[in-house]
Amino acid sequence: MTNASNSNVIDSKEDRNFISVETPRIIDEGKRNILGVRVDAVNYEAAVHKIIAAARQGKKLSVSALAVHGVMTGVLDETHRYRLNRLDLVCPDGQPVRWAINFLYKQKLPDRVCGPILMLQICERAAQEGLPIYLYGSRPEILEALSKNLRAHFPKLIIAGSQPSRFRQVSVEEKQQIVEEIRKSGAALVFAGLGCPRQEVWVYEYSKDLSMPVMAVGAAFDFHAGRISQAPAYMQRWGLEWFYRLMQEPTRLWRRYVFLNPLYISLFILQFLKIVYFDPTNAAPPKEDLRYG
Repeated sequence: MTNASNSNVIDSKEDRNFISVETPRIIDEGKRNILGVRVDAVNYEAAVHKIIAAARQGKKLSVSALAVHGVMTGVLDETHRYRLNRLDLVCPDGQPVRWAINFLYKQKLPDRVCGPILMLQICERAAQEGLPIYLYGSRPEILEALSKNLRAHFPKLIIAGSQPSRFRQVSVEEKQQIVEEIRKSGAALVFAGLGCPRQEVWVYEYSKDLSMPVMAVGAAFDFHAGRISQAPAYMQRWGLEWFYRLMQEPTRLWRRYVFLNPLYISLFILQFLKIVYFDPTNAAPPKEDLRYG
């Protein structure tokens, strides 16, 4: 598993004497309109600070990290756009999303806020502060491998519980049972790994009933369980992680990237040239909960 720390690897004890530790700079410039979807102009330090603070205080905080595909789910579905725009924190996961924020709004975000890496950083802080976590989604064997790897990486991490996805719509009673099990576990925060856009729907709906941070973390469960590998660092830096994932799962992902990536670029150009205004308030609220489980 990838280390959650951003610091360089230190090879010897003596090397530590020559390293000055600086307090990381928190960047939080609020929400920015990207094609009608409100994305927060934040860095890792700001996102971790907000999430851990809410976990300590037992406060509701709905969180997601959106790459191009996640943004486009909101662009193409106004009801889902309504949900996304009511999440408390939407991190710029994909490099093209970060580039759009920097380009349109003259921000200086140094990096994207990748859901799987954010998950590790949150686990690191949760382990340090004794904040129990809960894992929701995926399949039992993935949750088992994920829990094992997280405990090996963060020995002090408390995993209060986990539930696999039911891969269907649940009843009102079943949803309440899911909520009660999470509450009774003693968890201080929840990670949801259900795939986009189901996990954002889950966060939107379930965070209303949970007084804690609830986070959609993309493919983090599969990555950290060892089921699939993440793209090399250089591909992530250049916004090519989508290509790496396409090569891994071409049958499942080809429609997502072949159609949505060019459309994202085209719409971004229209927004930049001010030919089209993408109104984030022009969205219809859902008529009822989808109650994914």
